[in-house]
Amino acid sequence: MQELKERIVKEGKVLPGNIIKVDGFLNHRIDTGLLSRIAEEFGKYFDMDNVSMILTAEASGIALATAVAMHYHKPMIFAKKAKSDNIEGGLYQSDIYSYTYKKKVTLLVSKEWLSSSDKVLIIDDFMANGEAMRGLCDIVNAAGAQLMGIGCAVEKGFQGGGDRLRAAGFNLKSLAIIESAEPGHIVFRDDD
Repeated sequence: MQELKERIVKEGKVLPGNIIKVDGFLNHRIDTGLLSRIAEEFGKYFDMDNVSMILTAEASGIALATAVAMHYHKPMIFAKKAKSDNIEGGLYQSDIYSYTYKKKVTLLVSKEWLSSSDKVLIIDDFMANGEAMRGLCDIVNAAGAQLMGIGCAVEKGFQGGGDRLRAAGFNLKSLAIIESAEPGHIVFRDDD
């Protein structure tokens, strides 16, 4: 998606530790118009008529997943990273290593809101090593639901998470795949 790539180059920052900061328009301060256009773009790659549920992980993926859910009139659920007293019944869970927080995190989804009849599209704003996506795939599998695909706005291709998911047979579409990033110089993977 050319608009997204242009915004990354113009407004994104490359920080030490291969951190790519896009929080000025994607996942802290949010350009809602851009999110709407990203949602529309995902419709070119996924059969939205057959999707029954949008799934993401808290917290930064929630805004984009909500935009996709609203655009296509689908319910959306997010995996929590901490158990709260308001979750009743059983839980689907998956342990992941968070690249952002540099620690183990457990993703949790109530069995009340995800079932074997669901056809799930996973949406997230950013992928580094692919652990969050893997964890969400584990949850979909544990529920016996059908995974329709994975949509990601920005993927750090040089960390290999997306390539591992694709090699495992997952239908993954990332709208901007960054091959390398240094301050003042971001290189994108050519579109497929």
